[in-house]
Amino acid sequence: MMRNIGIIILLLILLEPSVHAFMSDSEIAVFQKEIADKSVGERIALWAEKFIGAPYDPDPLGEYVTKKAIVADERVDCMYLSFRAVELALSITPDKAIDMALDKRFTTKGKLDSKGNVINYEDRFQYGEDMLDSGRWGTEITAQLGKVTEIKGSRGKDKVKMVSKKNLLKSIKDLPASAGSPEANGTLKSGDYIFFIKAVEKRKVGEIVGHIGIVKVEEKGQRVKGSKGQKEDREIYLIHAGGLKNKGGKVKKERLYDYVKSMPFIGVRASRFN
Repeated sequence: MMRNIGIIILLLILLEPSVHAFMSDSEIAVFQKEIADKSVGERIALWAEKFIGAPYDPDPLGEYVTKKAIVADERVDCMYLSFRAVELALSITPDKAIDMALDKRFTTKGKLDSKGNVINYEDRFQYGEDMLDSGRWGTEITAQLGKVTEIKGSRGKDKVKMVSKKNLLKSIKDLPASAGSPEANGTLKSGDYIFFIKAVEKRKVGEIVGHIGIVKVEEKGQRVKGSKGQKEDREIYLIHAGGLKNKGGKVKKERLYDYVKSMPFIGVRASRFN
């Protein structure tokens, strides 16, 4: 009998949703100070990396919205990861990151009650395209990534410009070998945001953007064949909350080229914080 009870308890523990042990406020403050001298883009990418392995948030609205919380780092979706990486990167303390969230997450301005609960999440950015079009989520760099094409828009937008999947793959393959070379200006850099565009027929609630990820560029420390000086080969990664609301997932870091090659989206838009 006791053995059966033990088995039942073990099963209940295993069935509990996993909770990702993220950083404490003191650890966040230390890391903010540690990377303060790096560029904005590098800081964004480094914060995104801290979430690698975090479980995907299965809440359809987003756990942070349901709980009316600013900080909900245990489980994340692509929108929350996008929000949080910038908020932490653009602030110097955990408290300042909350202030930044009240500005960045909302089409107007976020408001908290006396207990620190958000009281106007209905005013949050709910569509990736609205984030990009607002001008508050970096400067759009879509045209720098390849030939731009237009598709049908939605929700008051007649047309949407994007770089197609095919053209993006070509651009990634042809990017300059060294992130530090003069020719690299205008190509993808750490901290760039990529907004993945859904096919028109796959839209469910008028959404144009179906997913968001953050770029991380790394030097591989290898001499490029035929090059002079200290140019190094580089690899471009995508950090994103990969998963489905009804199936789960986690935050991943994978080669951008590999992700784009197999992705279910038809193209991208992109932005950069300077």
